[in-house]
Amino acid sequence: MSRELLDLALDVAREAGRRVVELRRDGVSVAATKSSDVDVVTQADRASERLIRERLLTARPDDGLLGEEGADVTGTSGVRWVVDPIDGTVNYLYGIPGYAVSVAAKVEGRAVAGVVVNPATGEEFAAVRGGGATRNGQPVRVRPFVSVEQSMFATGFSYEQPVRARQAAAVARVLPQVRDIRRLGSCALDLCGVACGRFDAYAEEGVNEWDHAAGALVAEEAGARVELAVGPSGKDFVLCAPEESFTIFRDLAHAVGMF
Repeated sequence: MSRELLDLALDVAREAGRRVVELRRDGVSVAATKSSDVDVVTQADRASERLIRERLLTARPDDGLLGEEGADVTGTSGVRWVVDPIDGTVNYLYGIPGYAVSVAAKVEGRAVAGVVVNPATGEEFAAVRGGGATRNGQPVRVRPFVSVEQSMFATGFSYEQPVRARQAAAVARVLPQVRDIRRLGSCALDLCGVACGRFDAYAEEGVNEWDHAAGALVAEEAGARVELAVGPSGKDFVLCAPEESFTIFRDLAHAVGMF
């Protein structure tokens, strides 16, 4: 069943991706804000989620579904879809090609299939529980072990100002200890970045289930460990790194006050 769920997720994410690219050509309008004035929702976010919900529940009407833009359907099949219609909305707003459609299928609270599609670049990450991870159909693996000093560390920031200030202070303490830091603006793509070896670790406070549900499965199936904790602001904190170096990066993140 997991493979069937993956195929459906990929088809739907591709269609939603094509739709958000089309909508961007017509101009992006901000529909609302969420946690702060800079945390935006576009009309394309809402259109993408409507499309995904319609396609998934037409194909599987007994499933449940949770979406970032408000969809919350209780199902009876045991399968629950977790959807981010555009992860990286601010990138999308500015025309930066670092956003993705993220679709995961969960059974008993555990992701069994997930896809992260970047329609701006054509990259498609996919994974099935126990079946490995791919990028555009080719297997991917995490990078071999490197020391902290040689590592590329990815992170992100909340849109709530007090949380941002704490995160900035923590990142300032990380920077002298690593090769460099990247902030790309999409949790799903950051997790996939660890999966395919672009990053050696990724850590961020303020993530939601729809941000990481699919990307975390891709990372795990590529040889990473993903853990959720509580950050200093009381929000969910995610840490992802290759299994071999996970403890080292968890110690670093804890030492600088990330969680």
